Amino acid sequence: MSASQPPRTADVPTLLVKIFGKDRPGITAGLFDTLAAYSVDVIDIEQVVTRGRIVLCALITSPTTEGTSEGALRATVHSWTESLNLQTEIISGTGDNRPRGSGRSHVTVLGNPLTSESTAAIAASITATGGNIDRIFRLAKYPVTAVEFAVSGVETEPLRTALATAGAQIGIDVAVVSAGLHRRAQRLVVMDVDSTLIQDEVIELFAAHAGCEAEVAEVTARAMRGELDFEQSLHARVELLAGLDASVVDKVRAEVRLTPGARTLVRTLKRLGYQVGVVSGGFTQVTDALKDQLGLDFAAANTLEIVDGTFTGRVVGEIVDRAGKARLLRRFAAEAGVPLAQTVAIGDGANDLDMLNAAGLGVAFNAKPVVREAAHTAVNVPFLDTVLYLLGITREEVEAADCEDGAVDG
Repeated sequence: MSASQPPRTADVPTLLVKIFGKDRPGITAGLFDTLAAYSVDVIDIEQVVTRGRIVLCALITSPTTEGTSEGALRATVHSWTESLNLQTEIISGTGDNRPRGSGRSHVTVLGNPLTSESTAAIAASITATGGNIDRIFRLAKYPVTAVEFAVSGVETEPLRTALATAGAQIGIDVAVVSAGLHRRAQRLVVMDVDSTLIQDEVIELFAAHAGCEAEVAEVTARAMRGELDFEQSLHARVELLAGLDASVVDKVRAEVRLTPGARTLVRTLKRLGYQVGVVSGGFTQVTDALKDQLGLDFAAANTLEIVDGTFTGRVVGEIVDRAGKARLLRRFAAEAGVPLAQTVAIGDGANDLDMLNAAGLGVAFNAKPVVREAAHTAVNVPFLDTVLYLLGITREEVEAADCEDGAVDG
């Protein structure tokens, strides 16, 4: 049969057999063993088990073999379900499921907790855009509840815009990505470092050893007020480190705290064949160590100049600023052989915005409001591995892989 030909079940009589009740081993096998006596074809199957209760749906052709009838099939199935204290419903119709509408997306909703009110609001927003919810699936039950809606009938961008507004109003995180084969392709994930991959601001860790925390904080505040751009503020803060003994690098590396879920995120992505990198307005003296520690594929940051064992108060090489982060994302993607549309960028600050917007999916992680509003989606829980759910990866899959490898979360 060619792709242009309609399926042979298009106009034939069909039956939708729905089974409900307490789950136990053998129900699925028993149903189809019962149906086998009528030589029917199976067109579609859907089964869900929730808190020990099964819902099993089978779309089959009506019996056509000589000596069989739809009435006999119905009677046999009802008799079988009654013997197992199950309930059944059989609905007559024609052909397969109706075609899904054009425009298909995956909508991931994160809640801590996920309330009925917020779920209702998201569902209503999907309906208001003209979308239809085709399927709902739970991705994780802790440390947050994550569910995925398969939606058709509306293009991804207007759906993303509508749900971003709804999510912000009700205080939950919603991510919308287009469906299709590309979602399963190899990807590149690039993260910011300070307050994203790690919980710290590296310049502040160095400043603490140099005794100039207050001065660094003041320069940072000036940059936040728009009085200095990133490069100016970087040079101003680094100048305050002049004369600091370079041996402090090892102390700062030891003080760095990974964000909860960072190891799990990187470990899982690497298992799947993804390439992972970091770009930072911080310093290679720390990011190079993180690259080795986590097995990252790419790392780029500013480099503190060290002469005769002390910091000179200058940086050397290419400056990694807001525009630089986006440029590095493109460079890493080219080196990895991954289309830019297949990249994911994660960051928290305004200097991450160009990178987040350049990526196929930009994720604002516990970010400032201006960053949350501009990114494709936002995650506002303190667990970096929740990004996995936005990629359709379930908590059960992650834990099963970790168990096999004896990996430890972190």
